[in-house]
Amino acid sequence: MIIPDTSVWIEFLKGKDPFLTELGLLLEDGQVIALECIFGELLQGAKTRRERKVITDYWNNLPKIEERGLWVKAGLHAGEHKLFAKGLGLIDVFILTAAGSSGARVWTLDKKMASLLTENMSFR
Repeated sequence: MIIPDTSVWIEFLKGKDPFLTELGLLLEDGQVIALECIFGELLQGAKTRRERKVITDYWNNLPKIEERGLWVKAGLHAGEHKLFAKGLGLIDVFILTAAGSSGARVWTLDKKMASLLTENMSFR
């Protein structure tokens, strides 16, 4: 399973390849997990009723994980590792924590978030 972050979804929704093709295949295979914070960010940036409908249709039809308690866990992890000072906001840490707790991978274009993934920092 994979959690595409907001940046990947934006490129997909704009119809840009390779995101359109690769995320499209993952969606067809049922491999994409939806998180509330990501879809909240997408809806915040939606400019038209049609864009909001497309985003909410994906939200309504994608698998989700249990998110209860993950915000507190993410906050603790961010504080303990001083991740805010490294340029990561709580939403970024939440996404990483959600992935760690569910065994999913994160697909991101964010260089700071990607650097933590390559450092192999545990978010479980």
